[in-house]
Amino acid sequence: MPTFDIIKKLADKNNISVVELEEKLGFSRNSLYAWKKSKPSVDKLQKVADFFHVSTDYLLGRTDNPNVENNPSEPIDLDEALSEEGMAMFDGKPLSEEYKKALLAMLRANKNSGE
Repeated sequence: MPTFDIIKKLADKNNISVVELEEKLGFSRNSLYAWKKSKPSVDKLQKVADFFHVSTDYLLGRTDNPNVENNPSEPIDLDEALSEEGMAMFDGKPLSEEYKKALLAMLRANKNSGE
């Protein structure tokens, strides 16, 4: 599947238009549509991947697995990750603020019980 089609599918799944995505990422209008005929730059491709929290390989159609492989030696700040738009998702849909707070509370309680 072409990169643009994968991005369109992700945008639809997240209830945003391609134009809204371009605005959120600071891209010029119709720049993502241009990816139908041209290859994206690495930095822009990475911005889209980061927004949807998928791998660039997934966006390029090199894998069907959208998951980003995290390096376990690099800790993730959950407070920061859950505060960023598009970062906290379940079943392809963003988590509500209520669920984000509950998730953080459960993780903190689990961490504290293991100490």
